[in-house]
Amino acid sequence: MLIFDAHLDLSMNALEWNRDLTRPIAEIRARERGLTDKPDRGTNTVSLGEMRRGKVGLCVATLIARYVKPSNKLPGWNAREIAWAQTQGQLAWYRAMEDAGQMVQIRDLDELHRHVALWQTPPADAPIGYILSLEGADSILTPKHLERAWEQGLRAIGPAHYGPGTYAFGTHATGGIGTLGRELLHEMQRLGFILDATHLCDESFWEAMEHFQGPVWASHNNCRALVNDTRQFTDEQLKELITRGGVIGAALDAWMMVPGWVRGKTTPQQAGVTLEHMLDHMDHVCQLAGNARHAAIGTDLDGGFGREQSPGDLDTIADLSRIPAMLAKRGYSPENVEAIMHGNWLRFLESAWR
Repeated sequence: MLIFDAHLDLSMNALEWNRDLTRPIAEIRARERGLTDKPDRGTNTVSLGEMRRGKVGLCVATLIARYVKPSNKLPGWNAREIAWAQTQGQLAWYRAMEDAGQMVQIRDLDELHRHVALWQTPPADAPIGYILSLEGADSILTPKHLERAWEQGLRAIGPAHYGPGTYAFGTHATGGIGTLGRELLHEMQRLGFILDATHLCDESFWEAMEHFQGPVWASHNNCRALVNDTRQFTDEQLKELITRGGVIGAALDAWMMVPGWVRGKTTPQQAGVTLEHMLDHMDHVCQLAGNARHAAIGTDLDGGFGREQSPGDLDTIADLSRIPAMLAKRGYSPENVEAIMHGNWLRFLESAWR
């Protein structure tokens, strides 16, 4: 079954982690053995080969470059122009993967339909399809840069990431979207962008819902009712997304899946976290909606962590292929399983891009 993963930081891993994602994952891990500059060295779970092995043939792939003011202690770039340049470098990596036949960019319904048809019976070297998304909009310097990004194939934007941003406040920060945020949302709606609500703090989330009337999804977001942290969405926020036809991708970052996880200290074995916890979050969304049309996958499996902060029963992204049987065991019909694995994202794009 085709799997659609709505959040992978592939180019960030290639450029900032210096990972050759075209190589076998065992080779990538071996090459990183002994390195300590990143917490997930030698434990990564994502490569293009593992995506093919698990039939993860379609993804939302990010550009990500946070700008930080001197008062902001989060890691990031010291000027927005540097952040823009970083995203352009990441875009160049995707272009290189396209030239090598490893990936193909999906920008409209015709390209989407052709790619889905290819992956019905994919050849062994089938390219991974990717829809380009920007995680945190700090790098958008002007409306002209937003237009240029659209021409480059960018199709979704999350206005904020962690902390205070240029256009909105993100995870573990507090504040609204302000004038710049409203201007960004207006231009996004005019051009046809998808708004990714993931990472918006509560105040910015509700203001964004008020000022943006275009398509909205949450590419990688879990449920605050199950893990009480502001990184997750409340039931009221999830219901708002459901009402607007949104889809919520369940993430596999372990601290978002089970309560009490301490990053850098807790292990998957200590917490007993498994893929079943991902299904718990999916099921919660389904119960709120009264159907299975709004739950999906957005793993974030390469978002700065590896096996040390993933479900204990997951070795690589290819293990997502076990989820259909797990959903069936919980009583989900074949049609609903297919919807969660890829159909809901495809239906969303059919509506958003029509």
